[in-house]
Amino acid sequence: MIKPLGSRVLIKMKEGEEKTKSGIILAGAAQEKPQIAEVIEVGPGEKIEGKTEEMYVKKGDNIIVSKYSGTEVKYEGNDYIIVKQDDILAIVE
Repeated sequence: MIKPLGSRVLIKMKEGEEKTKSGIILAGAAQEKPQIAEVIEVGPGEKIEGKTEEMYVKKGDNIIVSKYSGTEVKYEGNDYIIVKQDDILAIVE
């Protein structure tokens, strides 16, 4: 299990659409990079001047992240990304 440190969050990207609304199947290169991800694990928050930063996301949340943010990690055959909480733009409800 990967446990992020500080204000980092372990996420798994959602798969991009493989078909357009009209039913055309897109090749892998033509698919837009998804920005919606699922939160897998959340760090404890970073200590700043003796206070722990609040974490706004929790395990299981669907979020929108900045494009090209974070560090890609492969663990036990799965692809994850570790991002800082600041790279999370919104929670999808």
